[in-house]
Amino acid sequence: MKLISWNVNGLRACAKKGFADFFLREKADLFAIQETKMQEDQLSDDLRFDGYHMYMNSAERKGYSGTLVYAKKEPLQVLYEIEGDTTKEGRVISLEYPDFWFVAAYVPNSKEGLVRLGYRMEWEDLLRAHLLKLDAQKPVIYTGDLNVAHEEIDIKNPATNHQSAGFSDQERAKFSQLLDAGFADTYRSLYPEKVEYSWWSYRFHAREKNIGWRIDYFVVSQRLMDHVRDSMIYGSVEGSDHCPIGLKVRF
Repeated sequence: MKLISWNVNGLRACAKKGFADFFLREKADLFAIQETKMQEDQLSDDLRFDGYHMYMNSAERKGYSGTLVYAKKEPLQVLYEIEGDTTKEGRVISLEYPDFWFVAAYVPNSKEGLVRLGYRMEWEDLLRAHLLKLDAQKPVIYTGDLNVAHEEIDIKNPATNHQSAGFSDQERAKFSQLLDAGFADTYRSLYPEKVEYSWWSYRFHAREKNIGWRIDYFVVSQRLMDHVRDSMIYGSVEGSDHCPIGLKVRF
């Protein structure tokens, strides 16, 4: 199976920058999208693809957040959001399949000055509880823009970004806590020393200079790592301030 995740930073905007070309070329079995920034009734025909079921979780606030999953195979069930989160920001979609749960998420940004860090910490605990509940049933594949560079290798300038949103000690510790609960960062597990990024600021020609962060992930239940064949970052694919990431897994 091939799985792909991409924070498109506005699906309608990305659609004008080659989204469909990438989507059709890759032929993913599951394709997760974050930051759709739209409601379902705003989906145009060019964003509806033959052969795919579509599951969308839009934020109550228009033009903000939102997640979407395209799936070749219809899941056994679909869950929206996570227990305990009442913000209605459209951040999570969970699809159950015979062999695994697929969870696509757009993790809240702590914002400049870490003004939303408290909510982020609470949300992380709710999300981890959700993943563990699903993991007790069957293995989990968890993906999305997780808004954290976990290790210093995952960010171009760790020293100058210490305690910046996405690289705070608190956010990094929450990610460590998730891994310690029985999950694996597929990319770093396969490539301990490799340096690639998945997000670049639009400012200061950051992408041109490759001044980036790795904040998009495929995380799996540890017992699934033997089934993982590759974890990829499509760094040359443009259309957003993030690039797509991918996972190849065999059951």
